[in-house]
Amino acid sequence: MRPPNPPPPERSAELRRRFAEEARSERPDLSTLCLLLGAEADGALDEAGMDAAQMELDRLAGQLPFRPGGPLSWATALRHLLGEREGFRGSPADYQRLESSLLHEVLRRRRGLPILLSVVWLEVARRAGAPVYGVALPGHFVVGFGPQEQQVLADPFDGGRVLSGSDAELLVAGATGAPLHPSMLTPADPLEVVLRILNNVRAWAAARPERSDVALWAVELSLLLPSHPARLRYERAQLLVQRGDFVEGAVELEEYAELIDAVDEGAAERVRGQARSARAMLN
Repeated sequence: MRPPNPPPPERSAELRRRFAEEARSERPDLSTLCLLLGAEADGALDEAGMDAAQMELDRLAGQLPFRPGGPLSWATALRHLLGEREGFRGSPADYQRLESSLLHEVLRRRRGLPILLSVVWLEVARRAGAPVYGVALPGHFVVGFGPQEQQVLADPFDGGRVLSGSDAELLVAGATGAPLHPSMLTPADPLEVVLRILNNVRAWAAARPERSDVALWAVELSLLLPSHPARLRYERAQLLVQRGDFVEGAVELEEYAELIDAVDEGAAERVRGQARSARAMLN
């Protein structure tokens, strides 16, 4: 992939406005949120490109058989179409690529992280009328079909392989060392999926200090979601200071200190000290 170049400021402001509006809508659309995220990362993704991505999801959904049967039949149909015919799957190398977290690039390359491949499965299956939802297993995102008592899990990263109960247990044990708990198998809502995608982008950028620009937009999009960890304010402040925006970084640090003062006065004072240090860098 070409080095991702951000959109110009006016375009970015419009994308963020639409992202916040969609996130706060009654029924947030997962593919729309993912494509707005992608456009914030890649200035080359214009409105025509976003429309083309939605049409590709529509096209893929049109290739599925009409109501193939129960949850296992749906999972099998998606595996045959997306994993086998269309070649969607993942590999360890995909964890090193930013485009593995961008829906338009995953549709183009047929490669991505487990959660983005799951987004493809979810959006194609949803368009076809499948009883499908995301399942946010610790360390590995998969998709589920059917009600809890008939649940069938599939792993898009492995081409849509249908998982047995022991397969899911091994995935969780490998990620956490803990046993699989039924609460881990509940459906993830679209905003939870998007926040997890942004967490992945932040993790990618954290390993590459030269890409603090990517870390910053990922944090700022996360802050536009209706529910987000308060500590993201602190992370944004640190990134601003790191990038030389000492005044705005100091203001953000001071506001975060006010936020946590009631629960941890010592931590709040330390953050205020960081704000004073940031302002001193202007001298």
